[in-house]
Amino acid sequence: MKIRNAVLPLAALVLCGMAAAQESPLLLPPAVEKELAARASDVTEVTLGKSMLGFAAKFMNGKDEDDAATRRLIEGLQGIYVREYEFDKEGQYSMEEIEQLRKSFETGEWSPVVRERERKKNETTEVMVKLVNGESHGLFVLEAGPKDLTIVLILGPIKVDDLARLKGLSGLGSLGDVQKDVKGKKGGGE
Repeated sequence: MKIRNAVLPLAALVLCGMAAAQESPLLLPPAVEKELAARASDVTEVTLGKSMLGFAAKFMNGKDEDDAATRRLIEGLQGIYVREYEFDKEGQYSMEEIEQLRKSFETGEWSPVVRERERKKNETTEVMVKLVNGESHGLFVLEAGPKDLTIVLILGPIKVDDLARLKGLSGLGSLGDVQKDVKGKKGGGE
Protein backbone atom coordinates (compact mmCIF):
# COMPACT_ATOMS: atom_id res chain seq x y z
CA MET A 1 0.00 0.00 0.00
CA LYS A 2 1.01 3.59 -0.49
CA ILE A 3 1.39 4.42 3.20
CA ARG A 4 3.73 1.47 3.86
CA ASN A 5 6.24 2.89 1.40
CA ALA A 6 6.45 6.27 3.12
CA VAL A 7 9.57 7.25 5.04
CA LEU A 8 9.26 7.82 8.78
CA PRO A 9 11.36 10.96 9.23
CA LEU A 10 10.35 11.54 12.83
CA ALA A 11 11.91 8.47 14.47
CA ALA A 12 11.48 10.06 17.87
CA LEU A 13 7.73 9.48 17.59
CA VAL A 14 8.32 5.73 17.55
CA LEU A 15 10.22 5.99 20.83
CA CYS A 16 7.25 7.75 22.37
CA GLY A 17 4.66 5.13 21.34
CA MET A 18 3.52 4.69 24.92
CA ALA A 19 2.46 8.32 25.12
CA ALA A 20 0.64 8.02 21.79
CA ALA A 21 -1.28 4.96 22.98
CA GLN A 22 -2.68 6.99 25.86
CA GLU A 23 -4.12 9.63 23.54
CA SER A 24 -7.63 9.59 22.05
CA PRO A 25 -8.24 6.46 19.98
CA LEU A 26 -9.31 6.37 16.37
CA LEU A 27 -13.02 7.07 16.20
CA LEU A 28 -14.00 3.71 14.74
CA PRO A 29 -16.21 1.00 16.20
CA PRO A 30 -13.70 -0.75 18.52
CA ALA A 31 -15.02 -4.22 17.73
CA VAL A 32 -14.48 -3.73 13.99
CA GLU A 33 -10.99 -2.32 14.47
CA LYS A 34 -10.04 -5.19 16.79
CA GLU A 35 -11.42 -7.87 14.46
CA LEU A 36 -9.66 -6.42 11.42
CA ALA A 37 -6.34 -6.35 13.29
CA ALA A 38 -6.79 -9.95 14.43
CA ARG A 39 -7.32 -11.22 10.86
CA ALA A 40 -4.67 -9.09 9.15
CA SER A 41 -1.23 -10.49 8.40
CA ASP A 42 0.33 -7.01 8.73
CA VAL A 43 -1.02 -4.13 10.80
CA THR A 44 0.28 -0.55 10.92
CA GLU A 45 -1.16 1.82 13.49
CA VAL A 46 -0.22 5.47 13.78
CA THR A 47 -1.81 7.35 16.68
CA LEU A 48 -0.79 10.98 17.02
CA GLY A 49 -2.99 12.90 19.42
CA LYS A 50 -2.66 16.58 20.24
CA SER A 51 0.31 16.22 22.61
CA MET A 52 2.24 13.93 20.23
CA LEU A 53 1.68 16.37 17.37
CA GLY A 54 3.00 19.16 19.59
CA PHE A 55 6.02 17.01 20.36
CA ALA A 56 6.62 16.37 16.63
CA ALA A 57 6.32 20.10 15.89
CA LYS A 58 9.26 20.78 18.19
CA PHE A 59 11.52 18.91 15.77
CA MET A 60 10.70 21.34 12.98
CA ASN A 61 13.05 24.24 13.43
CA GLY A 62 11.04 26.58 11.22
CA LYS A 63 14.15 27.95 9.52
CA ASP A 64 12.63 27.55 6.09
CA GLU A 65 9.14 28.52 5.02
CA ASP A 66 7.94 24.93 4.43
CA ASP A 67 9.03 23.75 7.90
CA ALA A 68 7.36 26.74 9.53
CA ALA A 69 4.10 26.21 7.62
CA THR A 70 4.05 22.49 8.43
CA ARG A 71 4.73 23.22 12.09
CA ARG A 72 1.82 25.69 12.25
CA LEU A 73 -0.42 23.13 10.55
CA ILE A 74 0.30 20.24 12.92
CA GLU A 75 0.16 22.48 15.99
CA GLY A 76 -3.45 23.30 15.05
CA LEU A 77 -4.56 19.67 14.65
CA GLN A 78 -6.21 17.55 17.36
CA GLY A 79 -5.02 14.23 15.99
CA ILE A 80 -3.84 12.08 13.10
CA TYR A 81 -4.80 8.42 13.12
CA VAL A 82 -3.83 5.84 10.52
CA ARG A 83 -4.78 2.17 10.41
CA GLU A 84 -3.45 -0.06 7.67
CA TYR A 85 -4.36 -3.72 7.41
CA GLU A 86 -2.87 -6.16 4.91
CA PHE A 87 -4.38 -9.61 4.48
CA ASP A 88 -2.89 -12.83 3.09
CA LYS A 89 -5.85 -13.52 0.84
CA GLU A 90 -8.99 -11.87 -0.47
CA GLY A 91 -12.22 -12.02 1.51
CA GLN A 92 -10.68 -11.65 4.98
CA TYR A 93 -12.83 -8.60 5.66
CA SER A 94 -16.41 -8.01 4.61
CA MET A 95 -18.28 -5.21 2.94
CA GLU A 96 -20.44 -5.10 6.08
CA GLU A 97 -17.35 -4.09 8.06
CA ILE A 98 -16.55 -1.42 5.49
CA GLU A 99 -20.13 -0.19 5.74
CA GLN A 100 -19.82 0.02 9.56
CA LEU A 101 -16.67 2.12 9.17
CA ARG A 102 -18.39 4.35 6.62
CA LYS A 103 -21.48 4.80 8.81
CA SER A 104 -19.29 5.97 11.70
CA PHE A 105 -18.73 9.14 9.68
CA GLU A 106 -22.10 9.59 8.00
CA THR A 107 -23.30 12.40 10.22
CA GLY A 108 -24.40 15.94 9.47
CA GLU A 109 -20.87 17.26 10.04
CA TRP A 110 -19.12 14.87 7.62
CA SER A 111 -19.62 15.37 3.88
CA PRO A 112 -18.43 13.01 1.14
CA VAL A 113 -15.96 14.58 -1.28
CA VAL A 114 -14.74 11.53 -3.22
CA ARG A 115 -16.48 8.18 -3.66
CA GLU A 116 -14.76 5.93 -6.12
CA ARG A 117 -15.50 2.24 -6.69
CA GLU A 118 -13.75 0.02 -9.20
CA ARG A 119 -15.77 -3.18 -9.43
CA LYS A 120 -13.34 -5.02 -11.71
CA LYS A 121 -10.48 -4.47 -9.27
CA ASN A 122 -12.77 -4.73 -6.21
CA GLU A 123 -11.42 -1.44 -4.84
CA THR A 124 -13.09 1.51 -3.19
CA THR A 125 -11.87 4.91 -2.03
CA GLU A 126 -13.85 7.36 0.04
CA VAL A 127 -12.86 10.80 1.26
CA MET A 128 -15.07 12.72 3.66
CA VAL A 129 -14.55 16.18 5.13
CA LYS A 130 -15.87 17.37 8.48
CA LEU A 131 -17.40 20.80 8.05
CA VAL A 132 -17.96 23.13 10.99
CA ASN A 133 -19.54 26.47 10.11
CA GLY A 134 -18.51 25.93 6.50
CA GLU A 135 -14.84 25.30 7.32
CA SER A 136 -12.97 22.00 7.11
CA HIS A 137 -12.15 20.55 10.55
CA GLY A 138 -11.39 16.97 9.68
CA LEU A 139 -10.62 14.49 6.94
CA PHE A 140 -11.53 10.80 6.75
CA VAL A 141 -10.05 8.54 4.06
CA LEU A 142 -11.06 4.92 3.54
CA GLU A 143 -9.17 2.95 0.90
CA ALA A 144 -10.15 -0.71 0.48
CA GLY A 145 -8.62 -3.22 -1.90
CA PRO A 146 -9.04 -6.97 -2.19
CA LYS A 147 -6.22 -7.70 0.27
CA ASP A 148 -5.68 -4.39 2.05
CA LEU A 149 -7.53 -1.69 3.92
CA THR A 150 -6.28 1.77 4.90
CA ILE A 151 -8.04 4.28 7.13
CA VAL A 152 -6.76 7.82 7.74
CA LEU A 153 -8.44 10.26 10.09
CA ILE A 154 -7.18 13.81 10.59
CA LEU A 155 -8.99 15.92 13.18
CA GLY A 156 -8.68 19.68 13.24
CA PRO A 157 -8.62 22.50 10.71
CA ILE A 158 -7.18 21.15 7.47
CA LYS A 159 -7.26 22.29 3.87
CA VAL A 160 -6.76 20.06 0.86
CA ASP A 161 -3.74 22.17 -0.12
CA ASP A 162 -2.12 21.32 3.25
CA LEU A 163 -2.26 17.55 2.84
CA ALA A 164 1.02 17.39 0.96
CA ARG A 165 2.72 19.07 3.95
CA LEU A 166 1.75 16.10 6.14
CA LYS A 167 2.96 13.36 3.83
CA GLY A 168 6.44 13.30 5.36
CA LEU A 169 5.06 13.02 8.88
CA SER A 170 4.99 9.54 10.36
CA GLY A 171 3.95 7.42 7.41
CA LEU A 172 1.37 9.70 5.83
CA GLY A 173 2.92 9.61 2.37
CA SER A 174 -0.30 8.83 0.52
CA LEU A 175 -1.87 12.13 1.57
CA GLY A 176 -0.31 13.80 -1.45
CA ASP A 177 -2.30 11.32 -3.61
CA VAL A 178 -5.49 12.13 -1.69
CA GLN A 179 -4.87 15.82 -2.34
CA LYS A 180 -4.69 15.13 -6.09
CA ASP A 181 -7.83 12.94 -6.00
CA VAL A 182 -9.87 15.51 -4.07
CA LYS A 183 -8.78 18.39 -6.27
CA GLY A 184 -9.41 16.36 -9.41
CA LYS A 185 -12.94 15.38 -8.34
CA LYS A 186 -13.78 18.93 -7.31
CA GLY A 187 -12.57 20.49 -10.53
CA GLY A 188 -9.15 21.66 -9.32
CA GLY A 189 -10.27 23.82 -6.41
CA GLU A 190 -11.34 23.34 -2.85
